[in-house]
Parts: sequence; structure tokens; C-alpha cells
Amino acid sequence: MSDKGCTIWFTGLSGAGKSTITGELVPMLHARGCKVEVLDGDVVRTNLSKGLGFSKEDRDINIRRIGFVCHLLSRNGVIAIAAAISPYKHVRDENRALIKDFVEVYVSASLDTLVKRDVKGLYKKALAGEIKEFTGVSDPYEPPDNPEVICNTEKETPKESAQKIVDKLEELGYLTPSKNGKDGKADREEEAVKKRLADLGYL
Repeated sequence: MSDKGCTIWFTGLSGAGKSTITGELVPMLHARGCKVEVLDGDVVRTNLSKGLGFSKEDRDINIRRIGFVCHLLSRNGVIAIAAAISPYKHVRDENRALIKDFVEVYVSASLDTLVKRDVKGLYKKALAGEIKEFTGVSDPYEPPDNPEVICNTEKETPKESAQKIVDKLEELGYLTPSKNGKDGKADREEEAVKKRLADLGYL
């Protein structure tokens, strides 16, 4: 169970894996008895920031709005998860100052990997100059200097990334440590053994 609310602020380029990791993380937090709310970038633009474009000013307004909602949720004991690109460092830092209980998670992947993952072909269009103001290609992305967690999605699975975040939340005091140790290693080892036995037909 969470001891107090906080904001998990994902930042990273489109296709890096923010939403995928969130999908793994949320059930893990629910299993701990946490109250969790997710503010996905696309959903927020549809409901909270409708009418905003993709200029720097509009992007900043959108991220500030997400930050304010996260601030309200976090101070009321909720773990708020913001899964938006949030490309500009200064606005993320503004939100950190506002929210206080702020855990920044940098979701990293190379441009080559992002192009390969992009089923919609948006990166290829942006690289060809067909899409203007595309973050990471024709518009800047500023990676964080000192994020609490770095998830390299080229080298780790979404579940491994989510577990890394849970471990950090325990370390920072936002989650009570697992009964089997700080990182829940015993729990994971037991799960792996059970899966192996099931695969062999013993369970």
C-alpha cells in the first residue's frame, strides 16, 4: 500500500514505451492497494486541452495543465501517472517544483528503434519533411538531466522497466517495501519457478 501520493512523470519520445510501461505498472500498483490515476497525453489533449495545437506555447500549456491535475491528485494520496512526451525541460521542472512528490522517469530508445516501431510511419514522414513540429525530428526534445529512473526500452522488457519504477518508489518511501525484501526479488523468483514448472507440465 502506498504511504502517500506522488506523481510518476514519464518523459520520452513518441514510441519509446511510456504507455506500454504504464500498462505494466498500473496493475502492480493496484496489487499494492494503491489509488492510481493515469493522465495519458492523447487522452488529455482530447478532454482537458482540446483546441491546443503543437506550438511550443501550446505544448507548455498542455504540460502545465497535466502537472496541475497531478498536483491535486498527489496531495490527496493518489499515485498520478503522467504519460506524455513533455519535451521541454523547463516545464517539467516547473511541475516538479509545484508537485514536490515528483518521480521523473525517462523512457529512452534510439531514433532508429523508434522508426522501426512506428507502425503509422509518422517518423518516416517527419524525417522526409512531411510533418512539421514533430518532436525528436523537426522539433526539439530535451532529455532530463537527473531523472529518478531511466528505462532503456531497447535493453529491458516493459515489465522489467515497471519493476524498476516500483523499486524506486519503495526506495523513496512512496511504497511499503515488499514482505520479501526491498526489491521483491523473492516474489519474482517464486513466480519464475512456478512458470517453469507449469511449462514442464508439473502444475
